[in-house]
This record gives sequence, C-alpha cells and structure tokens, in this order.
Amino acid sequence: MRLAVFSDIHGNLSGLEAVLADIEAQGGADVTWCLGDLAAFGPQPAACIRRIKALAEANEGKDFKVIGGNTDRYMVNGERPRFPSAKDEESLKKTLSEWQHFNAALLWGVEQLSFDDYTFLKQIRGRELSHKVEGYGWVIGYHAVPGNDEGYLTPETPADEARDLLLDREGRLALGGHIHRQFDRDLGHWRAINVGSVGMPFDVRGQAGWAMLTFENGAVEVELRRVPFDVEAVIREFEAVGYPCSEWSAKRLRPE
Repeated sequence: MRLAVFSDIHGNLSGLEAVLADIEAQGGADVTWCLGDLAAFGPQPAACIRRIKALAEANEGKDFKVIGGNTDRYMVNGERPRFPSAKDEESLKKTLSEWQHFNAALLWGVEQLSFDDYTFLKQIRGRELSHKVEGYGWVIGYHAVPGNDEGYLTPETPADEARDLLLDREGRLALGGHIHRQFDRDLGHWRAINVGSVGMPFDVRGQAGWAMLTFENGAVEVELRRVPFDVEAVIREFEAVGYPCSEWSAKRLRPE
C-alpha cells in the first residue's frame, strides 16, 4: 500500500498543483491524506478548497481523505490564535501590526469564498484520520497534535512530552502538519512524522513538502519529498487579486 500525505496548502494553488503532479510522477498512491489548512493567507483560497473538494468527492471519498486545520477553523468561526502578550511598548507596536495583518488576511480570504466553499471548511473541522494497514497496524493523521489543531509537536519537543501527546490514540505511526517543517522521529512505540507544508514551507522556502509512505511486509518506507514552485509568481498573484497584505505574506514565502 502507498499512502501520500500533505498539509498546509494556505491558498497556494501553484504549490498544491506541484505536489499533486509529483505524487503522480512517483507512480501515484492508493490513498491520499490532506491534513488541513487549505485556504488562509494565500492568493487562491477558493480555488484550493475546490481542488481539494473535488478530490475528496471522487470515487466516493475512498481514495482521498481531508481534515481541517486551525486556520480553516478561523475562517469558519472567526476565531483567532492566542498571541503572546506584549512585554513593552515596542513589542506592543509589533504585536498590533501582526494582528492587523493577520485579521485583514483572514477576512479577505473569507470574502473570496462561496457558501459551498465555506460549508466544506465547516464540515472538515476537528477531524482526525486513521487507517489500519494490513500487516503493519494503525496509522493516524491529525493537523497539529491529536485533539488539538493548535498544539505543537516539533523536532525539539522532548520525547516524553511527544509521547504524552499521542497517549490517547492507538497506533504506531503518527502523521501531522501545522509547523511547516518536515521531520521523522522515533519515539519508541510511536514513529512521528511531519509532512511539512505545501504552500508556505518554513524549512526550505519555495519547496512544497509532502510524504510518500510505502507499506510492505509489515514495514514502512517513508520518503519526505520537496518539490519547487514559483515563489515570485505566487507573490505576483497577491497583487493581481487585490490581497491586502502582499508584503507581509511575501516575507513568509521568499527564501531568507
């Protein structure tokens, strides 16, 4: 069995199409999982939702599964993350600027959606994925950590804390996104993998991340892949569609 997994598209249709093409170039997958954050902060929020929705509805949803992430929830409910409080006057100014950009970008994104797009995001909120692979065992998928689409499981999370985050789930292989950085960690009973970000990678800018997992003879081979997309073309799309925070978002895309 071959399982393709990607996450964190963030309205970047170019990155999404690059990943989908790379999946096919690798011979395709039996099942594909998308782990959320479809639309927010990119120039093509509606197009990304519709592309994923079409994939999820094909073949009665047997081959493609999708769940929502924290920013999908923000776009549905108007919620926001808990930002750290400012420590001084200068940091307050920076915090206020970040809030203004964050809110403007999210509101613009929602304005681009049809009610069908909005409904799709509403339907995928708060979900997780699981699949029992014959001869291997249970594989689970979530956005950030099980039970919390804003939690953090990172390469630096102490192993005992990472195991605690997975304590209430059954399985041996855990797949997530959210932090926009790929990793593959052996936690003893669990193996935890982050597939990175399609649309806004932080580890290798301009390289859309995803993972191909091949299960055979009770074992799994994991390939963390990256495929380039045209960063400057995406930034030009921001200007073309009237996105309100072009430079703010461009800094998240351009190589540092």
